[in-house]
Amino acid sequence: MAKPRMETRHVPAPETPAETRVRSAVPGIAWPAIPAANGAAMLALLFQMEQSQWWPPARLRARQRDQLAALLAHAAARVPFYRGRVPPDLPEGADWEEAWRRIPVLSRDEIQAADATEALLAEELPPGHGEWREIHTSGSTGRPVRSVRSQLWELIWHGFTLRDHLWHRRDLGGRLAAIRESGAGKATWPDGSAAPSWGLASDAVFATGPLVSLNVLTPVAQQAEWLLRQDPDYLLTHPSIARRLAAECLARGVRPARLRQVITIAETLAPDVRGACAEAWGAKVADIYSAREAGYLALQCPDHPHHHVQAEGVFLEVLRDDGTPCAPGEVGRVVVTPLHNLAMPLIRYDIGDAAEVGPPCPCGRGLPVLRRILGRVQDMLILPGGERRWPLLSSSDLAALLAAAPGLRAHQLVQTALDRLELRVEVAHPLAPREAAALADWARARFGERFAVTVREVAGLPRSDAGKFRDFVCEAAP
Repeated sequence: MAKPRMETRHVPAPETPAETRVRSAVPGIAWPAIPAANGAAMLALLFQMEQSQWWPPARLRARQRDQLAALLAHAAARVPFYRGRVPPDLPEGADWEEAWRRIPVLSRDEIQAADATEALLAEELPPGHGEWREIHTSGSTGRPVRSVRSQLWELIWHGFTLRDHLWHRRDLGGRLAAIRESGAGKATWPDGSAAPSWGLASDAVFATGPLVSLNVLTPVAQQAEWLLRQDPDYLLTHPSIARRLAAECLARGVRPARLRQVITIAETLAPDVRGACAEAWGAKVADIYSAREAGYLALQCPDHPHHHVQAEGVFLEVLRDDGTPCAPGEVGRVVVTPLHNLAMPLIRYDIGDAAEVGPPCPCGRGLPVLRRILGRVQDMLILPGGERRWPLLSSSDLAALLAAAPGLRAHQLVQTALDRLELRVEVAHPLAPREAAALADWARARFGERFAVTVREVAGLPRSDAGKFRDFVCEAAP
C-alpha cells in the first residue's frame, strides 16, 4: 500500500529578532497579554492569514469566489450603480470566473461621474461593518477620485500592514522613520514630528518603538541631516526619495548607523533603487504595492524580490487587451476588486497600472505572484506611429545619464508631442553646453533618433499633493 502523500511547505529559516510583545488591555495582566476587542479581531485575522498564505492557488481561488459572491449580492441589492450591471450571485462550479469576466470593467471616469449622485455608495451597511470613512486618492494621475470605506475595511487594511512587518521580521521595538507627510506646515525640518508608536495598525496588538516623520517636500540635504540625527532602524518613503537620499549620503560619505531596511511605497520601484540603498546604507528594500482606494494589492515576498498579491483582501486580475487573463511572463493591465469594502464597492476597477504575472514562488506560498509592477498605463512612451512602449530605465541607463551630467540631482522626462521629448533636470550647477548636449544625446540613444530632444533646467520637479513623483510623463495625444 502506497504511503499517503504529505503536504510540504517552505518555512523560512528562523532568525532571532527582538521579542514581539503583544499589548495587554486588561489591568493586572502583563503576560500572556489579553488584547482589547479590536486587537483580538486583528489577531484573528493574522492567525487566518498565516494559514491561508500556504494554501494551494485553487483553494485560495475558491474562498475568493465565496467572498465575491457575497460582495455581488450586496452591490446588486444596496448600491444603485450596480443594479443591472452585476449579477446577484456567481455560479458554484469551475466556470464562475468566466461569469465574473462578463461583468464590465469599472473606469476612473465612471467613478468620477457616479460621484455626483453618490450612486456608488451603499444605501446601508450590514451589521458589524462600522462607520463610513471618506478619503480621496492622491491624484498623481491628474484625475483624483473620492472613495468611501468602512471601519471593517480599515481593520483589514491594518492586518496587511502587520503582515508586512511580520513577513520581513522587523523588530517592532525599533525606531521607524517616515518621509511621506506632504501637508503644508506638517512634520517640517529640523524637528519633523514624533509619535510614541508606529501607528494605528500596530497599536491594537503590539507594543512598538517610536515613529518619527519628516515632510516629503524637505530639500534632500536637510532630509539627510534629519535621517542621520534620528538614526532609525527602518525608513519608510517613496522610491524616488530613497534614491536621492542615498545618493546624498553617499556623496557626503555618511550613513545612519542602525538603518537596516528601506520600505518603499506610493511609486513604482525603479530597478536602481535597491542598489542605491545597498551601496549607501547596506540596507535592503521591501516594496509595497497599494492604492488608497483599493488597499493593499501586493507585498514583496520576504524571500524574493517579486510581489505576492494579497489574495485574502483583493481579487486582482492582470488582463490582456482582449480581457482574458495573462499567463506567467505576460504583461497586462491591472484590474482589482477589494473584497471587503461594502461601503463603496469597486468591482473590476481598472486601476490604471500594468504588471507582469510571475510563476509560482519558490517560497511555497500559494499567493499569486507579480514579477514586475510597471506603473501607470498612461505613462507610456507613444511612438510616432501610435505604438506604446514602457520607458523603463535600467541601472546602466541611469549610470549613463549621471555620467553625462555629474551635477544632476533629479530628472523627469516628458513626452510633449509624438516626436518630441523634454528632459527636465535639477542640477547642482548650471549645465555647460557640452553637458546639455550629452544629456540630449543620452535621451536620443535611449529612445530613438526619431525624437527631437530639448533639455530644460528647473529649480524643482513637481510632486502630487501626496508627494508622488513620476520620472516619465506622457503629455502627447495618441
